[in-house]
Amino acid sequence: MSGLGLVPHGIDVANALAVADAQSGGQKQLISGTQATILCCTCGAPMVWNPAAMCANCIRTRTDITEGIPKSVPLQNCRNCGRYLNPPKAWTTCQPESKELMQICLKRIKGLNKVKLIDASFIWTEPHSKRLKLKLTIQKEVYSGVILQQVFVVEMVIHNFQCNNCHMVAAQNTWRAAVQVRQKVDHKRTFYLLEQLILKYKAHQQTVSVKEVPDGVDFYFLCRHHAINFQEFVVSVVPCCKKVASWQLISEDFNNNKINAKWTFSAEIVPVCKDDVICIHPRQYSQQGNLGPVLLCIGITSSLKLIDPVTMQKGELNEDMYFRHARPALMTARQAIEYTVIDSELTGLSSGKLQQSELTLARSRDLGRNDVQYRALTHMGNILAAGDIVMGYDMTAAVYNEADTKEWPKLVMPDVIVFKKVYPEMRRRNRMWKLRSLIKQEEEGTYKSLHKTQDRDYEQFLEDVDMDADLRSRVNVYKDPAHFRITDEGQVVAPPRPQAIVEEDEEEEELEPISDGGLIGLEDMLDDLVLGEEEVVNVGDDAFDEEAEPNEGAPGPVKPGKKAAASRANPY
Repeated sequence: MSGLGLVPHGIDVANALAVADAQSGGQKQLISGTQATILCCTCGAPMVWNPAAMCANCIRTRTDITEGIPKSVPLQNCRNCGRYLNPPKAWTTCQPESKELMQICLKRIKGLNKVKLIDASFIWTEPHSKRLKLKLTIQKEVYSGVILQQVFVVEMVIHNFQCNNCHMVAAQNTWRAAVQVRQKVDHKRTFYLLEQLILKYKAHQQTVSVKEVPDGVDFYFLCRHHAINFQEFVVSVVPCCKKVASWQLISEDFNNNKINAKWTFSAEIVPVCKDDVICIHPRQYSQQGNLGPVLLCIGITSSLKLIDPVTMQKGELNEDMYFRHARPALMTARQAIEYTVIDSELTGLSSGKLQQSELTLARSRDLGRNDVQYRALTHMGNILAAGDIVMGYDMTAAVYNEADTKEWPKLVMPDVIVFKKVYPEMRRRNRMWKLRSLIKQEEEGTYKSLHKTQDRDYEQFLEDVDMDADLRSRVNVYKDPAHFRITDEGQVVAPPRPQAIVEEDEEEEELEPISDGGLIGLEDMLDDLVLGEEEVVNVGDDAFDEEAEPNEGAPGPVKPGKKAAASRANPY
């Protein structure tokens, strides 16, 4: 159906004309209530004067302003990724009947630059019809001072194509740039933190795939600048050093002076994790204001957060200072021993929220066998009391490389270095939150025995998130649907807080809640995880979007995108 309107030249339409809709022809004719009328020179019908001296019906039969505008236009669509071709070469993701899709469709219609476009809208069609219909309203001046307005429909025929990126995937040439993140340690707790930071700032949206290797993770991208931005993001959130990029030539075009190559970028994370003990170099000792030299790592940010339990002095060691005089960790969490606190007495020294106390310790496995006790200074005096269980390093029987301490010939090691308090097993059973994780591909030939070690490291990371408020503020914690119920009114009700366990002879006493401030409250949990939604996030949602803008909330040059859920996969 098409409509035609006539606007005479030099007449005040607002005061002199009224609009009447002719239902039979789908046209609009302007009728004057005060002006004198004349007869049409063609059909003799009375009409308002216009320079053509013809009525609207006669002008419509003699003039078609849509001439030169095609009524059927092809539209290229990639059947794999669902993107549309935005001439000349760009492929854009568009939602049905969106502004972006309308813009692409109008650019495909030739001849619109010769008329004035008044309105454009979509007409609903079946999704499987492979047709898009646009209702366009245009105006054009004909004869002398006569402006015609017409409504017509243009049909966009969708043709299935394959974009360049999907063609690369089909040819198993799925990436052009890779970022290799490595850490030379026997655990992956730092990678768990990096994974949560990647999810929080949506740095994974440009990745094609993520592959897990024994000593790190590989991230694959389709564009070189996406890999560079991701490498900068990793450097900005964890202490690591960038290495010189390498590339491999695939093909070369001598006529256009272009090459097709694969790029590899590397980032090596400092081989020190939270709760590790290190012995710094004398130059680092002087740069840190005579801190140490035996230090305990209490946190990982863009640098290492260190503390001396003896003097309660704090310091930070960035990647440049560390790799200038690199030292591996003397003791790691896997070498820790469980101790029982016999007595705890505050010394009066403090550093921020941390208070120093002098502990009297005994190995938990030696209780009842011998009377060997140890004395140690710790920075956790504000949360420790007699009877608590702690984890520490037995430095009297420690085995480490003497080359790491050769610069300190008169170094005296403490007997025990305490780094963590052990909480009841009930805390783990009553955990009401969970973390999301990325879907990763494992390297071929990975031993299944490594999964148990990875699960143990992941559980230790969850305990750190539960107890460390600073670490918890850096990651997104979500509600666990298994611990919440929905009422008949649709409200989400949280479970009761965990209760302390009492002995059988104390059953008549009331149960008291655990008085530990480390439990995560409901106010710290996010509602993004809808009940029934999986906690694993897919990668590559915006991998084909080469024009994505950086995320303003990220600490580095990161790309934004939307989240997608998939089935649960094994963590790192």
